Amino acid sequence: MPKVSVLIITYNQHKFIRKAIDSALAQQTNFPIEILVGDDFSNDGTREIIQEYERQHPGLVIGVLHPRNMGKNGGINFLETLKLAKGEYYALMDGDDYWTNPNKLQMQADFLDAHPDYSTVFHNALITYEDGSPSYVLNEPGIKESYTVDDLIGENEIWFMATSSTMYRNNIKEYPAWFRESSSGDIPRLILKAKLGKIGYIPEIMSVYRKNQAGASFHDNERDEVFLRNRIRMYSDINRELDFKYNRTLRRNIARYYRMMLDARQYEKSYFRRARLAMKYLYMAQPGWQSTKDVIWRYLLPKPIARLYSTLRLLPHR
Repeated sequence: MPKVSVLIITYNQHKFIRKAIDSALAQQTNFPIEILVGDDFSNDGTREIIQEYERQHPGLVIGVLHPRNMGKNGGINFLETLKLAKGEYYALMDGDDYWTNPNKLQMQADFLDAHPDYSTVFHNALITYEDGSPSYVLNEPGIKESYTVDDLIGENEIWFMATSSTMYRNNIKEYPAWFRESSSGDIPRLILKAKLGKIGYIPEIMSVYRKNQAGASFHDNERDEVFLRNRIRMYSDINRELDFKYNRTLRRNIARYYRMMLDARQYEKSYFRRARLAMKYLYMAQPGWQSTKDVIWRYLLPKPIARLYSTLRLLPHR
């Protein structure tokens, strides 16, 4: 039986998938592992590469080849792949990322063995860009060694754990229905895991998180209504999952997405739809007077009235 299941989640990443699988095969451990590669019905040759590795490494590399596209940015692909994981722990990696330290799995498994009250452990990562933009290290020196739910909840989105840096206890038998509907798997998964135990940190750079046009992060468009509504739904579900303990903070987080939606492409020509959203934002966020005035002026005041007001202000006083 494997102690650690490696889960590589991929869709149409034929340029990168070999590097991801090779970095998992390069791991040096004193325990058995399995490498499950969940492919979300790729049509660019990714699936054929996975099958090639299955033939070369029978029983070690296992393709989880879905008969149709699962969608949801890999969340359902992850869950269907996880169902087959036999390991006590599982380590995640997107198909366009890769590990750089052959001792990563050993170090993280040793950490969880030594800390039974921890549900998760992550390490530092290097962020690189396909377009040649400068790389940078995700976490600067001096960040904490352990985290709880409190550290993951904020008025803004909190993210400091690359998917490729995480290892989890395989101790959630059934993920809640709302998790399956989320288009972002990392944040909900970390919340659910943090409910079960602390999250530990190893301050070594042991993976590379690639940002590229094939990656999910390039489809998260802050001017797209679908993306923004998915975020609103995700944080609303997290609020319920945490029994509204962080209601005030999460309402402000949700309100932030309503504010972004005012500039979404789908609302550019609809005064009444934008006006309703503006009222929703002001009610939830309760911003200061300057921000309130800006929203009223830009989104609630009809444009003919706003133009008339501006014209009158420019007329000379008598």
